[in-house]
Formats: sequence, C-alpha cells, structure tokens
Amino acid sequence: MGEPPASANQRAQHWDAAYDSRGANAVSWFQPMATVSIELIERLDISRDVAVIDIGGGASLLVDALVDRGFGDLSVLDISKAALEAARARLNPSVSVALLYEDLLAWKPERRFDVWHDRAVFHFLVDASDRETYVKTLHSALRPGGTVIMATFAEDGPEFCSGLPVARYSPAGLAEVLGPEFKVVEQFREEHVTPAEVTQPFTWVVFRSIGIRQPIEERRDG
Repeated sequence: MGEPPASANQRAQHWDAAYDSRGANAVSWFQPMATVSIELIERLDISRDVAVIDIGGGASLLVDALVDRGFGDLSVLDISKAALEAARARLNPSVSVALLYEDLLAWKPERRFDVWHDRAVFHFLVDASDRETYVKTLHSALRPGGTVIMATFAEDGPEFCSGLPVARYSPAGLAEVLGPEFKVVEQFREEHVTPAEVTQPFTWVVFRSIGIRQPIEERRDG
C-alpha cells in the first residue's frame, strides 16, 4: 500500500486521481443518499439559516439534500478540484453553495460555522501533528455551542482506504482526540456498503462544543 501523501499538492493529486479514475459514483465512500448525515442534522432541530460546512464533502450528495430541505448557508470544503467540479456541474447555478478548494491542514477559516460535518476525512490523519492541526482548525471554525458530526472507520474497519493507511476509532477514542471541550451527544455504528458491495463499519459521534479550548501544551501538562 502507498505512503500518505507528504504535501498539499500530493494530497490533491491523489484525490483527483481517485475521482478521475473511478468517477464520483464509484469511489468507496459514495452514497446515493446521505441518509445518516441528513437524519443527524435534522435531529439537531436547527433553523435553516445556520451555517453548515461539509469537510471533505467533495462530490457528496449531502449538500443537494440540505438545499432541498431549505438550508441556505452551505459550504463544502475539499482538496480535490475534480470532486468540487463534479459538485458544481451538478448543482443548480441559482443555488448559493460555497465550494472551498482548500487543503484542510493549511486552511485558515475566515468565518465560523454552526455545524461541522466530517464523514471520512479525520481517519486519514494518521500523524498526531495532523490531528492536532485538525482540532485547532475545528476550534477556530466552529461557533461556541456549535455541533460536530464526525464519522470514521470503526475499530474493526479497514486498515487502508484508497491506497492510504487510516486510523480507526471507537466513540471514546474520538472523544479523547477532540478533548474535554466537546460533549458527546450521540454515538452509534453504521455498516456502510460501498459501490463494490464491500461492508465498511463506521463510528459516528455527534459532539457539542461546551467550552474554551485549552492550548495543547496545557492539556498535555495536565
């Protein structure tokens, strides 16, 4: 299996190649309907004008479903230009959705969001420093009291995906990485079936931001 891409450019090339070679509807993470994500967002009982960002959403159909449900402040961030172009070609030009072509590990958010949705990005961060960068970015991008919806491979999930090693998590493991500033609201397991009919176990956790983040150094010392 391949080594993790070492730079933003390599990461972008890797994911563009995945979309270009297989197509948006044949990659392993494709869902014809983002059922779990939609149900979780609906259960938040939030107004339709809150800001929602889909991290690594790429060509996912989640944004279409949220548009159909009346959400009006939607953003999709992805490192793959091919994925975002597929989304742009599919979405009605009259729909206002911000498609952010960014490397999450280098991204400097210019605004805050009420809901941070990440299905299957975090488990690709196998280096502790990348996970710390992710959590820092999450804190800078999420409004106080905001919600995080996160899905990763479960502990018995695959060890590799798209040629890259992944980290696998239990709900407790995800909570430990995010830290005590986030309260677990809901957690469960999903059996995702890929377009190739392979079953992949996922861990889902919904978090609520409950406090100001301590610097990582202080948390280590504590």
